[in-house]
Amino acid sequence: MSTITVHLQAASGAVHTLQGRVGKSLMKEAVGAGVEAIAADCGGSMSCGTCHVMVDLVWRERLPPPGNEELAMLDMTAAPREAGSRLSCQIVLTPGLDGLRVRLPATQY
Repeated sequence: MSTITVHLQAASGAVHTLQGRVGKSLMKEAVGAGVEAIAADCGGSMSCGTCHVMVDLVWRERLPPPGNEELAMLDMTAAPREAGSRLSCQIVLTPGLDGLRVRLPATQY
């Protein structure tokens, strides 16, 4: 299985770089890599919003648009929703996302 590189910038400014497997969600790969800022309390069922990330501007157009359920959950996240806000459980890693950059909110709770 091929992998891609994802850069996750924490609120502290620290950057976590991980190798994600193509076809897996960003959330699952980040949790598996020990990125604590992604709580993923619901395991990816889109019912908690604790995998909220902000996708950097240059990467937003490479993602499919969020669905209505994702948009509704983004309205209930602990950190305020921004233009690039997404649920990382809904971002499926593809070869076209190699180098993806996202920011993590200061809190997911």
